Amino acid sequence: MQAFPHHYPATAQAASDSLVSISTTDCTPIISAPPAEFGGPGDQWSPETLFVASVADCFILSFKAIASASRFEWLNLECAANGVLDKVERSIQFTEIHLSATITLAEGGDREKAMKLLEKAEQTCLISNSLSAKVHLESQVLIG
Repeated sequence: MQAFPHHYPATAQAASDSLVSISTTDCTPIISAPPAEFGGPGDQWSPETLFVASVADCFILSFKAIASASRFEWLNLECAANGVLDKVERSIQFTEIHLSATITLAEGGDREKAMKLLEKAEQTCLISNSLSAKVHLESQVLIG
């Protein structure tokens, strides 16, 4: 790992009559548009969906690092995220992010340790830790 601070450059660009192209070094650009709730087409990634997806993505990456360091074996992890956007006083902001994580273990897997590591991943996720929105985690462990 590199020394802190880390820097993450990104660029967004659009013409007056086009969708937004988001890019960063050495990555394929993605297209963004307003969500349907704000009058957009609803068929593109939006800042809102990217934001919520980043919480789920970071949760899984945090779990992978913790599980690896713990030498914990698992088969699959899925994390669904639902962000709640609301008006707070005079500003619009995300107030809550609900995460629903389902992990699958091999036969004989340690359910209790899986739950403990999922909770630890939620606590250490740097994206969640950077938010004012409350993050709620609901976890399920499956065998097989």
